[in-house]
Formats: sequence, C-alpha cells, structure tokens
Amino acid sequence: MNFMDISKMFSLLQPNKEEDDTDMEQKQALSEAVHRNDSHTLDQLLRQEHYKRSINRKSGWGVPGTPLHLAASSGHLSCLQVLLAHGADVDSLDIKAQTPLFTAVSHGHLDCVGTLLAAGACPSGSIYNNCSPVLTAARDGAVAILQELLGHGADPNVKAKLPVWVLNMSSLSGPLFLAAVYGHLDCFRLLLIYGADPDYNCTDQYLLARVPQPRTVLETCLHHHCDPEYIQLLIDFGANIYLPSVLLDLNWKNNKGALLLLRARATPRTLLSQARLVIRRALHQARKLQAIDHLDIPPALISYLQHKL
Repeated sequence: MNFMDISKMFSLLQPNKEEDDTDMEQKQALSEAVHRNDSHTLDQLLRQEHYKRSINRKSGWGVPGTPLHLAASSGHLSCLQVLLAHGADVDSLDIKAQTPLFTAVSHGHLDCVGTLLAAGACPSGSIYNNCSPVLTAARDGAVAILQELLGHGADPNVKAKLPVWVLNMSSLSGPLFLAAVYGHLDCFRLLLIYGADPDYNCTDQYLLARVPQPRTVLETCLHHHCDPEYIQLLIDFGANIYLPSVLLDLNWKNNKGALLLLRARATPRTLLSQARLVIRRALHQARKLQAIDHLDIPPALISYLQHKL
C-alpha cells in the first residue's frame, strides 16, 4: 500500500465542507424514499435540481453511504434503477471504500448485482477495499452472484489486500481456498471453469520469495477433509499433484481424497485430458476462455472442454 492509497482512504473519512453547508433535509428525503422503497417519490425528487445535487452524497448512521449504497444493501431494485437512471455514480465509495456492487454482493441481492454490472460497475469492486466481491461471493457460497461477477470479467484469482507481514495469511485467502474451506463445491467448480489457477499461490513469485512453502489448495482440501469431489476437480483442472507432501502412512488410509491424489500420481493423464489442459490454458492466457462456445469443433468436444462430460 503506497502513500496515495493511504491518502485516498483518509479522504473518505474527511467531512466534505460543501456537503456540510447543504440542506441536510435533501439528503434525508432521498434516503427515506430509498428506505421505504418508494421509487416513485424518489424519481420525483431527483427531477428537481436541488435534490439531484445530493444523489452521490453520503449520509446515514454507522457506515455512511450514498443512496445507491442504501438501495443495494436493502435490495430495493426499483429505487436502484431510478438512481442509476438519474446519473448516480455506479462505483461510488462509502466510508469503508465499499462500492454499491460490493454492498449488494455482501447482502446477497442477485438482481441488484446484475443491474449494477449491466450499468458498468467494476466487477472487482474498489482498489481501496481489502476485500472484493468475488472473495465475498466465494466465501458465502453465492454461486449465482459469483457467476454474474465472473461473467463480467472479475478475476477468479483475486487476492485479499493484506500487509506484507501477513502474507502467509493472504496465501490462504483466495476464492478457491474460501470456497473449499466453507464447503461450497458449486462455487469451487465455477471458479475453476472461469480460469482459477488450481495451484494458486504456488506460482506467485512475489509470494514465494516471502513464504517459501505456502500451502497449496490440494493440501488445504486434504487437511480440511473436503469431499473427494474437490480433489478430483483439482486433478482434472491440472493442479500440480506433486506439490502436496502427502506421506504414505496410516493417517491417509481412510481419506478418499488422498487416495484419489495418490492414484493420480501413479496413473499418467490420458492424451485427451492433456489436450484439454493445453487448450484451456492457451485460451486463458489469451483472455478468451469463454470463446470455447464458438470453436468450430463438434458439440461433444466443446462440452468436454467445458468439463461438462
């Protein structure tokens, strides 16, 4: 985190003198209309210039935010649509540097998430917030919301923004880790389909220079006794099966996931499986992974590349 980042965060905490001198009644009227989910009144207010000037101004107790934040957190879709139609800043920040999209994701409002993304909201949230919409959706198991975010270009390998001295913790905080630890298999599979790195932190040179032996996603799944489906997915999506230090002792004799891993080490991948890995990696590097649907190949092969067979 550099000086500019710190300055930006402190600026969010400073009162805006221009806003202090405005009539608090205008901001309160907008907030009350949103709180009541009264989109008609909200629309009528915003047609008046002196109310529209307050459309992006923060108010409220606890975590002051804009009217758009309030609509997103409450799931009041019609009010959210009115605010956007009148020019509300789709990526405005509240006092915690959270965007309306992050707020909608945190409260599980899928329709608001879709509307904000369609209006141009950044699927990654704010660079000044330590968390991100993808991390939150993966942790909460919100697979439909996660699908919206990834479909609009969110990074499936996003990392939490943590200081250098807690890098070891950040190595265990990616979307795949969260989906596995919290037992959200559908989210885990979806992240891999959208290009999440099955080896995640073990290919990050910056992290490896500071944490020589970060725990792999495979190890995490084994130590948390995740269902064997997690291990099989990691194997199918090309995880390095030689990274975990699985010992051949009695501790693993009843662990189905460990047995799957050991079997994979003893059995070479099929040519078809290796071809799928190569094609998917090439498309991912070219940022065209979703172009699989349009490849001029038989539908059965398209389904295989998408891990539907």
